[in-house]
Amino acid sequence: MNCINRDRREEIRCEIAATLGTDPNRLPALLTTEQAAKVLGVKPATLQNWRSLGRHDLPFVRVGRLPRYRTGDLADWIAGRTSGKN
Repeated sequence: MNCINRDRREEIRCEIAATLGTDPNRLPALLTTEQAAKVLGVKPATLQNWRSLGRHDLPFVRVGRLPRYRTGDLADWIAGRTSGKN
């Protein structure tokens, strides 16, 4: 994926890849709570709190008992909360 001249969602996916230290073409489909927290700049306990209280409507899936976050859902969630023309 070329991170130049992309739509906002693809730019965010590139930012997620950079935060995780991975190639944008090799982003994992599902992120752990720790990875998602790193991307969002919050503590894992904050995400646990948001899940239990239903705050911020951040989508997640359960794999067994473990919560996981889809990379695309995170990109959409961030894009939906981005203000300004960036």
